[in-house]
Amino acid sequence: MVVYISQLSLTNYRNYSRLMLDLPLGPVLLRGDNAHGKTNLLEAIYFLSTTRSVHARSDQQLINWLIFKQDPLPFARVEATIKTGQDTFQIAITILQEGNGIRKDIRLNWVKKRAMDVIGKLTTVMFLPEDIELVTGAPAVRRRYLDSALCQINPNYCAALSRYNKILTQRNALLKELFKRNGKPDQLIYWDEQLARDGATLVVDRHNAVLELDAVARQRHREVSGGQEGLRLHYAPSFDPYKRPKPNYQLPLIMEDLAPYSSAAPPVKEVRQTFLAYLQEARPEEINRGVTLVGPHRDDFHFLVDGIDMTLYGSRGQQRTAALSTKLAEVALMQQSTGETPVLLLDDVMSELDANRRRQIIAIVDRAGQAILTTTDWEDYPLDFRSRARLFSVEMGRLEETTQP
Repeated sequence: MVVYISQLSLTNYRNYSRLMLDLPLGPVLLRGDNAHGKTNLLEAIYFLSTTRSVHARSDQQLINWLIFKQDPLPFARVEATIKTGQDTFQIAITILQEGNGIRKDIRLNWVKKRAMDVIGKLTTVMFLPEDIELVTGAPAVRRRYLDSALCQINPNYCAALSRYNKILTQRNALLKELFKRNGKPDQLIYWDEQLARDGATLVVDRHNAVLELDAVARQRHREVSGGQEGLRLHYAPSFDPYKRPKPNYQLPLIMEDLAPYSSAAPPVKEVRQTFLAYLQEARPEEINRGVTLVGPHRDDFHFLVDGIDMTLYGSRGQQRTAALSTKLAEVALMQQSTGETPVLLLDDVMSELDANRRRQIIAIVDRAGQAILTTTDWEDYPLDFRSRARLFSVEMGRLEETTQP
């Protein structure tokens, strides 16, 4: 089933004062110089999909800065009409300045909703030039990537993640208090059980998602590399979901030296009990440090090309290819999990790709229901592609449809 945006509206968003844009199925190509608003438009669509900005550190940065200075009640709004094979619905997110803070108002068909109620209603996969950080960046970058993808396809995962993060904050506060006051460790029992309940869900879902990504990414990487390299994705949780800890298990809990997991995760109930065992074993060290040392908030996953960890030893080209292959696999994961073809958002990715990788990108775009792409140079895309795409020039937050350049 194809999901696509039929109309997009931006008000006071980034450098857009007002935009109303009708969008078709198929590819839409936006050309403009840097800092004129191409990326902002893609970011707005991703914001509707995930309720989070891919670039801004805070929602306040999304409000048009000229309006922010002049208007006593500054706001930004992103709104879209989304169509599927069976339904049409609207999502609107308004960011309002209130005193020294920001309030985010989220509506689905004009009814107020929580963020988790709308995440995944519009599924998207975004390709960015900085996607190489998925391989080269810190483990937190890879965790955010998994969380963003899984929240779009699994509402239960998103709810578990929200609960887990809240429980983690409370448990860490208690650990600090126990150290400061020399309190009784038994006070952690309740929080351990809560943390293990939702943490086990996250571990199992991440484990199985990485297995699915690995199966497709291997094939895509072979195609992109001309059959020269073999890519594997390996999940690295902070504790071993297959084995209970040995007595006097020593921290830190590191999984890089364990054999890669190649089968589905154990049942959630088993992982929950294993997680509890690791928490109990780590308890003295956690109280001393005042922080939770075990759990999915410390997970990672690795990119291995012909057995070599790309995070540590890969060339720039190998790292970029591994990231691209994983993003292509994400498209397939969403299709398999939701039965829907996600909207593809490609931000100036062609300029750093060779001819073979460009062909792979165009092939995946041609199979998509809707793809919105940006470039600084029309020539980044071949003439036959431009002839079947809808073309817009972007200048200072304004779009103008153009004919074949």
